[in-house]
Amino acid sequence: MIKLIAQAALAVALAGCALNTTALRPGQSEAQVRSAMGEPTGRYQLPAGGKRLEYAFGPYGRETWMVDLDSNGQVTSWAQVLQESNFAQVRDGMTRAELLLLLGRPADRAPEWQHRETWSWRFPTYQCEWFRVTLSAEQRVLGGGSIMIDPRCDKLDVE
Repeated sequence: MIKLIAQAALAVALAGCALNTTALRPGQSEAQVRSAMGEPTGRYQLPAGGKRLEYAFGPYGRETWMVDLDSNGQVTSWAQVLQESNFAQVRDGMTRAELLLLLGRPADRAPEWQHRETWSWRFPTYQCEWFRVTLSAEQRVLGGGSIMIDPRCDKLDVE
């Protein structure tokens, strides 16, 4: 009985996580975006002005939508950013801020030796992989990123 209650609660929680990206239109205001999608999970300044709103959601953060607003606060574009074409843009020496602007918050953060930290993003794939980047103590990317097998896959097979 407890297992059924937990499964029902999870289903309700996940239903609340669904984003309505089909409601987005160019020229909408930030208020209209928040009305359609809820409060963003992150906000970033764009280099040319304007801002980027982050909407991270899904089981284990497998999707992150970024909605770009121009300097007048109107929607110019939106995209699901957790994809290999964006992972390929991660480069050695990139700052923490640049990484967040590109991919949004990671699904997992793990401290490493010498004050380093490894960030991991799960993304939509049938291979059960995640993208990983290690940041130096100075908060810069060390050597780019890599796609690896997600260790949660082993746990999910057992449950």
